[in-house]
Amino acid sequence: MQLPPVRQQGTLLRRYKRFLADVRLEDGATLTVHCPNSGSMRGCSEPGSPVVISRSDNPRRKYAWTLEMVRDNGVWIGVNTAMTNHLVHEALERGVIDDFGPVEAVAREVKVSGRSRLDFLVTARGRQTYMEVKNCSLAEEGVALFPDAVTSRGTRHLEELARLREEGFGAAVLFCVQRGDADRFRAAAAIDPLYAETLRRVHARGVAVLAYRAEVEPERILLTTPLPTLQ
Repeated sequence: MQLPPVRQQGTLLRRYKRFLADVRLEDGATLTVHCPNSGSMRGCSEPGSPVVISRSDNPRRKYAWTLEMVRDNGVWIGVNTAMTNHLVHEALERGVIDDFGPVEAVAREVKVSGRSRLDFLVTARGRQTYMEVKNCSLAEEGVALFPDAVTSRGTRHLEELARLREEGFGAAVLFCVQRGDADRFRAAAAIDPLYAETLRRVHARGVAVLAYRAEVEPERILLTTPLPTLQ
């Protein structure tokens, strides 16, 4: 997936109020940009880090520029979670994600209960599989970790997947690792032990746990590589 064509690099000064960041541009000017990431951004929000921002052509936006990626540990890290489902959809269409067999149809934002929607309903080989996608930007010692903050919503999604699996559907959670310095995935039990335990439990009940790593570059992000998942 190509990033928006109008981009520039800068230096992160601070991230604040969850959805805002101040960036110093190469000409010395300071710009406030939208930060589309509700997580803690642990490990990828250090002041002084190089960043890539893109400009939206939507005239109604209060902040025209968006924080797309941050450089840490020698790699670019995709932090725009609004991109995650597009990356996964593209990878399904390209056959990179082939865990379900040849994909026949993909539906997005599927309502599964009065409280929840899941990201995808994938039809492959005549079987329907519900799939929730999570963006993973945290890594330590080569291990990609999710979540980077406590997520009750994420835990609820896992329970929904387990219920659907018991009803006879396929069910999967896919972790989209947007950094190149991780070669395996594990739930971040030290950050959210309930999520980690729930993930282990629903996996035992038949929910597939998948992780794919993206190639992240200032011009584009592409999901390419399946990673082993550690329990």
